Amino acid sequence: MTSSRNRHRIVTAFFVTVSFCLPFSGAFAADEQTLLDDLATAGPEQAAEIEDRLAREWSKSGSAAMDLLLQRGRDALEAGDLDAAIEHFTALTDHAPDFAEGWNMRATAFFQKEQMGLALGDLTQALSLNPNHFGAIIGLAVILEQTGYPEDALEAYRTVQSIHPHQEQVATAIERLEVEVGGQDI
Repeated sequence: MTSSRNRHRIVTAFFVTVSFCLPFSGAFAADEQTLLDDLATAGPEQAAEIEDRLAREWSKSGSAAMDLLLQRGRDALEAGDLDAAIEHFTALTDHAPDFAEGWNMRATAFFQKEQMGLALGDLTQALSLNPNHFGAIIGLAVILEQTGYPEDALEAYRTVQSIHPHQEQVATAIERLEVEVGGQDI
């Protein structure tokens, strides 16, 4: 079991790593950057379409074999077979370590197994490869909030909102955490 002090070190190191990665966006193809720019200014209906297009782009590894591993891992995750999902995603991250979605999906499986340290490690890697991956940042925010770091969770949610302003659950989380972190006006 991870001690409170070690967990704090893990979360702090992770958040510092992510904070340095988030402003950087030069690693993305021009069309991905265009989609991200469009997402930031789109209306709610357009935002959903752009989010889907980004998800499809981020799910392309460049290799049919790696895409198959991703799909098998997702299928196992959907079926509730977390161990099989982790095996597929581990094979994917081993063979395609520069593919952010593999790390993000394995983090999702680790989170569902309640292995927060492993999930945080994979989110760190995913975000170092794709700092605009709002799904990974949401995962980070959820873990930070659940492990007792509401200020850091709030900052992560605000980062998501700057990338994707039409995430309802993010807006709700920001409102909730602003009250928790800053208190409520009387």
